[in-house]
Amino acid sequence: MRRLRIDDSRSILTRLPIAVSYKKIPVQKPGPDEVLINVKYSGVCHTDLHAMMGDWPIPTKMPLVGGHEGAGVVVAKGELVTDLELGDKAGIKWLNGSCLACSFCMQADEPLCPKALLSGYTVDGTFQQYAVAKAAHVARIPAECDLAAVAPVLCAGITVYKGLKESGARPGQHVAIVGAGGGLGSMAIQYARAMGLHAVAIDGGAEKGESCAALGAAAYVDYTTSVGDDFVRDVRKAAAPDGLGPHAVLLLAVAEKPFHQATQYVRSRGAVVCIGLPAGAHLSAPVFDTVVRMLTIKGSYVGNRQDTQEALDFFRRGLVKVPFKTAGLSELQDVYQLMREGKIVGRYVVDTSK
Repeated sequence: MRRLRIDDSRSILTRLPIAVSYKKIPVQKPGPDEVLINVKYSGVCHTDLHAMMGDWPIPTKMPLVGGHEGAGVVVAKGELVTDLELGDKAGIKWLNGSCLACSFCMQADEPLCPKALLSGYTVDGTFQQYAVAKAAHVARIPAECDLAAVAPVLCAGITVYKGLKESGARPGQHVAIVGAGGGLGSMAIQYARAMGLHAVAIDGGAEKGESCAALGAAAYVDYTTSVGDDFVRDVRKAAAPDGLGPHAVLLLAVAEKPFHQATQYVRSRGAVVCIGLPAGAHLSAPVFDTVVRMLTIKGSYVGNRQDTQEALDFFRRGLVKVPFKTAGLSELQDVYQLMREGKIVGRYVVDTSK
């Protein structure tokens, strides 16, 4: 086994305007309240592509090591860390750290902390062999979990699980999942099913339809063959026996149009939950319909520490199985290209040793 030294080097991918580069940089030393994790695998999220392209109005660290779905093993820790031991499995999430003292942190809304540290955006992330994070926020991964398989849960899984909770949908009700064939959608279908909900998958193409059905979707609506008024009708019909539409909609899409369509087919008194973040997109809805149909339109950000452990427990119990493919860290540029072209079904996970 390779012996770790704090002045050792690690393989990383750093941000460039339109591409990534592969190089070696020194390993960081964890601070008093931090841990150093030997990242074995890191999921590739659409957020990572947004970070590389500079799509969002959030200042980024430069140069930047991307990634925020890192699963690995604790190899060093600060003197204030008492509840993690060397050798424990742990995960680095989008929320790398927060102040733990503001009104948001005190109310379990730590993702909204004004001083939040974001992995792969404002601090170096998980596209490297060794990464640091605040011990309070790293995910405690159960020992029996496979690190490659669990990595996407650390962002995609937690995010959709949180969105389903925010939707207010109850067991037996129907939830439309827009972008169901992608990394987040593939897990949203499974979390919905595990929570007693009926998932209506919305995406494009037969391959994604087959994937959604295999994951447990109750119905599939293909937006490439069902358009305009027919699309609205088809979603309403697929979502419930009475044809009144789904009780909630999870918008995981990376395009703007689906955000404008959702209020047209969601059931009265239903909830539209925005999760996907298309670059430069805007959301609009008719005020009259929103009022008289008593619709709720809301955003759902990443989960808190409790959401994290709950989402991981679904995975540990075998209720959620992440469909993923593995690539070497040095192949990340190719993965990004597939992502741009919308050709990824499920999730890509990069092996940081390759």
